Amino acid sequence: MPSASPHGLLVFDLDGTLIDSRQDLCNSVNATLAHFHKPALPDAVIATYIGDGVSMLVRRALGDPEGDRHDEEFVAQAIAFFLDYYRAHKLDFTYVYPGVIDSLEAIRAAHPALPMAVLTNKPVNPSRAICDHLGLSPFFFQNYGGNSFHTKKPDPHGLLTLIAEASALTGKTITPAETVMIGDSHVDVLTARNTGARSIGCAFGLAPQSLITVPPDHLAQSPTDWLQTLNIATTPGAPPSRLPHRR
Repeated sequence: MPSASPHGLLVFDLDGTLIDSRQDLCNSVNATLAHFHKPALPDAVIATYIGDGVSMLVRRALGDPEGDRHDEEFVAQAIAFFLDYYRAHKLDFTYVYPGVIDSLEAIRAAHPALPMAVLTNKPVNPSRAICDHLGLSPFFFQNYGGNSFHTKKPDPHGLLTLIAEASALTGKTITPAETVMIGDSHVDVLTARNTGARSIGCAFGLAPQSLITVPPDHLAQSPTDWLQTLNIATTPGAPPSRLPHRR
């Protein structure tokens, strides 16, 4: 498979890909557990629960790994508390990963008309607010969250919607094969596979262990590696370098 080419559409996950939100998410989970008189969990454990949306994050923290054993009224109360707490604390410690802004600027400079978007399982309003606050929003024509559609990643609906919107925006048909999904977990890799798109896995993110069991087409050790994989020179006149892809 050739190295990913940026001639179609780039879609980024948010948590663990563009931003390190681990501490704020972990703090919000433990605040929720404390509110309902449950024991706190280590941050390292909570981090493994992130990626499938708020509902699954809270359910897993409550000791329900499959998301189907708890009383739904209690779960709804816990989710509501988590969301209220997280909305107030979502930017206490969250920051953009080093190299992200520079890499996005390099992509934009090399390909001014290339559409880029965010597709996350985080609720859409916090996702957009975080991107606004951290200066990420200007890079993206769209930002969809886990409650933007009737399904979440790895269902392909969100990515297919972005492909259709990017096609309308650019005035040319963009195919799934011309689309690259960039994320830090197996959820993003499976989203790409289910859509027929390509994937770049971010080993620096929140769920690098999941990229071992569900390997992406390409692996990035840092945001700068996106440029190498996308064949974008990092310095003027420098030839692009390529990462070995993973099957």
